[in-house]
Amino acid sequence: MNVELIVDSTVDVPEHIRSRLTVVPLTIHFGQEEYLDGVTMDKHRFYERLVESDVLPTTSQASPAAFDREFRRVRCSGGSAVVLTIAAGLSGTYQSACIAAAEYDNIYVVDSGTAAIGAGILAEYALACLDRGMDAAGLARALEQKRQDVCVLALVDTLEYLRRGGRIGRITALAGTMLSIKPIITFSDDGQLQSIAKVRGRRQVQDKILELLRARFQSGRRYNLAVANGGAPEEMAEFAARLKAEFPNYEHFWEGVMDATLSVYIGDGVIGGGIQFLD
Repeated sequence: MNVELIVDSTVDVPEHIRSRLTVVPLTIHFGQEEYLDGVTMDKHRFYERLVESDVLPTTSQASPAAFDREFRRVRCSGGSAVVLTIAAGLSGTYQSACIAAAEYDNIYVVDSGTAAIGAGILAEYALACLDRGMDAAGLARALEQKRQDVCVLALVDTLEYLRRGGRIGRITALAGTMLSIKPIITFSDDGQLQSIAKVRGRRQVQDKILELLRARFQSGRRYNLAVANGGAPEEMAEFAARLKAEFPNYEHFWEGVMDATLSVYIGDGVIGGGIQFLD
């Protein structure tokens, strides 16, 4: 039986494997204007609008109906599917997929517990499992186990978007901006964004992310690496070189652009790095 991998549009993957996925888009709103993430607005145009616009963009989760359209197609083809979504703690997209999947016995929904490159690392792992002939039920179980082996760390350049999105207070954001404090964020066990370190100024950011990754590194295990940026491509290239030098024995390395829907909450000027342990 053919097994498909379905993801939502927050899952960042390298372009060379995107054609192997079915993508269900979230929706981005700039005031009264509405765009389908990755369909009617790509990442590069999003970052242009983010800088140009005085309006704070918002997002809407993918709907159960959007997932149901894909699930009906899978059923008609006689296949099965695994759905990998953004962390349930960040979006109702996972719940939408579960609602739609309740009517099907060949669809398995997995909460990635992360987003962007973190979920992209898991998606690439899922495709490798499918290449080895794993069935849908087995893949869902494998993803639920492997998500704990993914660590993603990212710089938030400004606290303003978190403040405007209601995630921190105005005074905290103002103090952070005045002091040039740059938080390093990751995903907590319940899939929420969590600040785990702070540095003053961008010059120290790469050093701090590498320090935190070193603390999480487990010698003797095989691993993949990834980097991503949200409006900071040149800095990402520099960081990618440093990450490769720090952890040279990686099996796969890829670079990407952070998805627009996550950047609604953390802004532009973002760089991030991720590591996935394979065994």
